[in-house]
Amino acid sequence: MPRRILNGKVVKKSGNKTVSVLVTRQTTHPIYKKIIRLSKKYLAHDIDNSISVGDSVKIQETRPLSKSKSWEIIK
Repeated sequence: MPRRILNGKVVKKSGNKTVSVLVTRQTTHPIYKKIIRLSKKYLAHDIDNSISVGDSVKIQETRPLSKSKSWEIIK
């Protein structure tokens, strides 16, 4: 099964080698047919600890690294 890749923006550095990434997407409302924005935060593993807040990053699905962290940063 292929791993999912998402684009997002770093909103918080939480702990050592961990960043919080905000991913936004657009979808159509099922009844009203209006385009709405949905957003979700993912905790991602930053191997080099070099990402700072405000950077645009790509994250890739990986095996669970902790209780809530199962994404890693790819450039």
